[in-house]
Amino acid sequence: MAVAQVLRSEWTKIRSVSSTVWTLSVALVVTVALGVLISWLTRREWGEMPARDRLTFDPTFISFAGMSLGQLAMIVFGVLVVSTEYSTGMIRTSLAAVPQRGVFYASKIAVATVPAFVVSLVTAFASFLLGQAVLGPHRAALGDEGVLRAVVGGALYMTLIAVFSMGVAAMLRSPMLALGVLMPFFFLLSPILGAVSATKKVGRYLPDQAGSRIMQVVTVGDDVPYGPWGGLGIMALWCAAALAGGYLLLKRRDA
Repeated sequence: MAVAQVLRSEWTKIRSVSSTVWTLSVALVVTVALGVLISWLTRREWGEMPARDRLTFDPTFISFAGMSLGQLAMIVFGVLVVSTEYSTGMIRTSLAAVPQRGVFYASKIAVATVPAFVVSLVTAFASFLLGQAVLGPHRAALGDEGVLRAVVGGALYMTLIAVFSMGVAAMLRSPMLALGVLMPFFFLLSPILGAVSATKKVGRYLPDQAGSRIMQVVTVGDDVPYGPWGGLGIMALWCAAALAGGYLLLKRRDA
């Protein structure tokens, strides 16, 4: 089967499953709404903010506060895109139609990544523009140094969260098992490792902590040993490892 046909087939699968469309919509709405809310609360409490916090205030990063919940929807999207066929048993039909497993796997990941990036890009710009509008006199401009990089980086961050989830789902195959691993990893393990002084240096190399560095503009007093693009690179390596693991297991296991 030609690669173009496989790509069209995977695109049809994504469009026909309402849950995947809804998760992307939720990612956009939740991220933007929470970012606006946190920006509004920050402006309201500005007068009571300690002087030190004002000096290190990052208006751009504040507008991305909704990413913490928005990435939850992106995780679900990534898992469902890959594992739904396993849970329904349709994976046997898919692999019978496309016996070249590398082509099948790469097409699925590529087709799913495109809408994830488009939605993430819209989400990042909407979060920034609306968040800065709410911040009023404390806002940053898109033309300020590092701001455009942070906004585009926010889109890349959300996309890579989905891609990482696709790789993990390909390895585990079960949507419940994949979500059971990813949710505690991002919302329990990573925050704990990042908060405890003894494990903080380890936690900063986890995909979400490293990747979120790209969204920060103000880094006064920061001792992190890598920059914004370095952090995103670390996250990309995690994604590459997850995707490679998914492919190796897909190649070796029966459907």
